[in-house]
Amino acid sequence: MKRILTVVLLASYAVIGIWAQQDVWRTDSLQEVVVTGTGTQHLLKDAPVQTEVISGRQLQQYAGRNIEDILSGLTASFAFNENDMGAQMQMNGLGNNYILVLIDGKRLHGDVGGENDLSLIDPHNIEKIEIVKGASSALYGSDAIAGVINIITKKHHEAFMVENTTRYSSYYDIRQHNGIGIAVGQLKSYTNFQLQHSDGWQNTATEYTPSSATPITDSRNKTVNEHTNWQIAEQLTWALSPQLELYASGSYYQKGIYRPQGKYAKYDVKNFDLKYRNASLAVGGKWTTAAKDIITLDIDWNKHAYYHAFTATTLAEGFDDQGLLVLDYPYFAGQKTLQSNQERTMIHLKGVFTLPHHHRLSTGFEVRYDYLEAPTSIEGRTANDNTEALYVQDEWCHTLGETTVLHLTPGLRLNRNEGFGFRLTPKLSAMLAMGDFRLRASWSQGFKTPTLKETHYRYIREMSSIVLYLGNHDLKPQISNYYALNAEYTWGGLNLTVTGYYNKVDNMIALVTIPRSEAPSAYRQQYGEMLNKVRRYENMEDARTYGMDVSLRYTTKDFMAGLSYSYLDTKAHVYDTDHDRLEEVTIDGMAHHKASCFVTWNHAWTSFYKMGIGFYGRMSTKRYYQVDGDGKGYQIWRLSTTHDLGHFKHWDWRIEAGIDNIFDYCDTTPHGLHLGTTTPGRTVYASLTIRFKQGKRTKFTNNTKLNLKKQQNEED
Repeated sequence: MKRILTVVLLASYAVIGIWAQQDVWRTDSLQEVVVTGTGTQHLLKDAPVQTEVISGRQLQQYAGRNIEDILSGLTASFAFNENDMGAQMQMNGLGNNYILVLIDGKRLHGDVGGENDLSLIDPHNIEKIEIVKGASSALYGSDAIAGVINIITKKHHEAFMVENTTRYSSYYDIRQHNGIGIAVGQLKSYTNFQLQHSDGWQNTATEYTPSSATPITDSRNKTVNEHTNWQIAEQLTWALSPQLELYASGSYYQKGIYRPQGKYAKYDVKNFDLKYRNASLAVGGKWTTAAKDIITLDIDWNKHAYYHAFTATTLAEGFDDQGLLVLDYPYFAGQKTLQSNQERTMIHLKGVFTLPHHHRLSTGFEVRYDYLEAPTSIEGRTANDNTEALYVQDEWCHTLGETTVLHLTPGLRLNRNEGFGFRLTPKLSAMLAMGDFRLRASWSQGFKTPTLKETHYRYIREMSSIVLYLGNHDLKPQISNYYALNAEYTWGGLNLTVTGYYNKVDNMIALVTIPRSEAPSAYRQQYGEMLNKVRRYENMEDARTYGMDVSLRYTTKDFMAGLSYSYLDTKAHVYDTDHDRLEEVTIDGMAHHKASCFVTWNHAWTSFYKMGIGFYGRMSTKRYYQVDGDGKGYQIWRLSTTHDLGHFKHWDWRIEAGIDNIFDYCDTTPHGLHLGTTTPGRTVYASLTIRFKQGKRTKFTNNTKLNLKKQQNEED
């Protein structure tokens, strides 16, 4: 495997030769245009819905290895606990199922057990990240109860461009990015390739054994297993006229997770590796009318398949010759079995219309079809679901003279799901502008129907103990009410924001431990006393999260400093079947206090050499869990440097190097218990970027951003 990866890297450099990336020295500005909060374009400082932006300048200086590293390092609202199944992301107290991840406004598809596979996102192809916290279901539908993360990718306008970035760090951690952009007339193509690999690492050889008072001390389980994934994607855009643009895109992705073999059959012997296969296709278009109204149509299909690839003879769930499910079906090394195949098809028609008296109307229609195939894990082997939705949003501005002082944004969504019927989801946000001061208030409802896995799943997980997970056909949809008040003050390069929020979720779905007697009889007979736990998806009576986020940032041309702090408290009521009563618990994964900070300095020493230095810190108090122990608090500090070596004709080049986890913190909690962080301790990294570009594509002018800036200058 290492030899193959090395050949890929050398071949990449043979194709390109030298290197580069876009200039990081452009100044951050509140004149930046954002779209996620309302689905329409606004200057950042005038966005009626509070939007947090991680800019391109921050991304390039930080030089994160993946999106998890970037989000946890540059904002305090996120927490991650990566494992083989995905990112285990949490934002302001709520987990993956409640966070909607978008790439250029389109839903990321890669759910495995409710955990997003964020390695689908190429960190070297991100222009900026927009984050909107709180329920956004009125605009975006299900999954947007905690908030929305919109990954905005880079746009390339050269007639010809080829780029290569290779990042290497400890534990043979390789991140590879290649891109080729070609423009001929009004037809534009961009092909993106990414590869990620790590040998993994082991922070401790100690394994927690729930059936024994003495843990084992020579486990081979790794904290992070060896893994390799790669993706190739293509985007075609055709501008037929200044008013009409069409696009088509597609991608293919593979991921393998390779697990070590141990000697303890109950704990660290892994008889299969994990394989993932993703594919996507999309077509659409954008029409701008003579009246400057905008109509878009998007049709996309996504597939995510997850397999067990057996490395030794194994008895597992399977089907005999008559098609009957057998709990101890034999598999042999080299065989592969499908665990789940999730497919999603979506059609989205949207219009944005400018109306008299300072109104802007957004309206849309969505159709969504979900299909799940899981031969050994759901009754009937397959399940499907249909959802349709209509939504409308009005943006109204009140002005005094040429200055907008009040902005109101009401919205309403009508959702119909074949299993759960109709539901109206409203929202209302308001912004009051007074010079350099902005006051925002919002109330929004969230609505989330149970997923096919939550209603249909029935599967065994064998790790340090045997746990049976059960779906529940009697689940109810989850409904939330989110309230937030935000104050923002900007003076020169100084920006201060303070946000208080309260999110109440009714019928919240979570895995709840139930008596083993409620397990299906086939599993009780098969595993007997070895069946350690039975967990079933249940509606909690209610849950709530509340907290405060504070962000302070100071920016000049060469200097930037920032501090982000998040306070969080969560509570949920769960029915205790052992004592026949409601019990108040903390939502799994919560930490009361999280913070991040950074200081960066950039300077152009000559016209051929520019240098950047960044120092970053992120901290968290302990994370609370109902079972298997709490995650420890931690502090992790990072030093990054960037070196732009000049621009020679068509070539640019850039070097990044740094030290992550400077003070060598390592969480050595035994396997089977929760970690505060999976970092292996101090690591070093370096990356090299080569970019060749030639010519500018002849294109129709898009004056949207220019007009927004012109309007703002007139108001000022």
